[in-house]
Amino acid sequence: MSEKSVIVEFGLDTFGDVTEGPNGDLESHAQVVRNVVEEAVLADEVGVDFFGVGEHHREDFAVSSPETVLAVAAGRTERIRLGSAVTVLSSDDPVRVFQRFATLDAASNGRAEVILGRGSFTESFPLFGFDLEHYEQLFEEKLELFAALLAEEPVTWQGETRSSLDDQEVFPKSEAGLRAWVGVGGSPESIVRAARHGLPLMLAIIGGDPQRFLPYIDLYNRALVQFGQPRREIGVHSPGYVARSDEEAVDQFWPHYKEMRDRIGAERRWPPMSRVEFEREVADGSLYVGSPETVARKIARTVMMLNVDRFDMKYSAGRLPHDLLMQNIELYGTEVIPAVRDLLSGSSELLAS
Repeated sequence: MSEKSVIVEFGLDTFGDVTEGPNGDLESHAQVVRNVVEEAVLADEVGVDFFGVGEHHREDFAVSSPETVLAVAAGRTERIRLGSAVTVLSSDDPVRVFQRFATLDAASNGRAEVILGRGSFTESFPLFGFDLEHYEQLFEEKLELFAALLAEEPVTWQGETRSSLDDQEVFPKSEAGLRAWVGVGGSPESIVRAARHGLPLMLAIIGGDPQRFLPYIDLYNRALVQFGQPRREIGVHSPGYVARSDEEAVDQFWPHYKEMRDRIGAERRWPPMSRVEFEREVADGSLYVGSPETVARKIARTVMMLNVDRFDMKYSAGRLPHDLLMQNIELYGTEVIPAVRDLLSGSSELLAS
């Protein structure tokens, strides 16, 4: 296995999960939003490279407008990059999305980025008047328009999902370009689409052995060549949780993760998650749960195996309380990230163990 030569970025993602308060009751949406800002501030202080907030429109997640939360975080942070994880482009307007993130980019002195996707939930479609029968067409057309907007030049575009544009200027302009990714869950068509538009790829790997995504990465790189695109960044988004020991991490994370997984799984007709399945994901799958050393070793293996440029850990999980999320962030930034960088530098033999 060769050494990882590209500098790797390390991020944290949250969906603004509604958490338990100190008395065991659920926090209000307003309090969760304020907590997310505090979590972003801590992530900046402990050296995390990126902080992402996902867009949702349902009771168990508090954030429906990531860029608004990130704008508040921008005023209280100095260096961390701030972005969505993801923005549901299919049920939004590409021009407005570009404008909002270009504005965030200005307010944050060039630290904004956007991860575009179709989302793993569909509540936004009826909420904003979009027909799910047009699910594929909505994303295809809107991503095409957004990719054109990134050039920040007059845009001419025609489609069926919004009004046409004829040599249209869009403001504000960014100072140095807006960084945009396409979030993909493993659909070959989505991977080829990202390559066709020359956009970096963010793979959501939330279950199973990460190695199974190697064919998708190979497809993306081959498609870039086919479309005459230069090399683009590839990132991974996976859930995880860090505590002082493996046992403590599992004990704190398991009940909240199971409750969230079973609640969402019931909507999708998945069977309840067993402890055996959970422990298998922790040991060999895509749950990065354990002590700083355990999590660092697992992240390093994934980065090396898939040859990716960024690893984003989804650090929140259902009702997992804010104080434990803050512990998770602090350990990730102060212990996990330095350890992974050490492993990737080739100065340790832990990867071979």
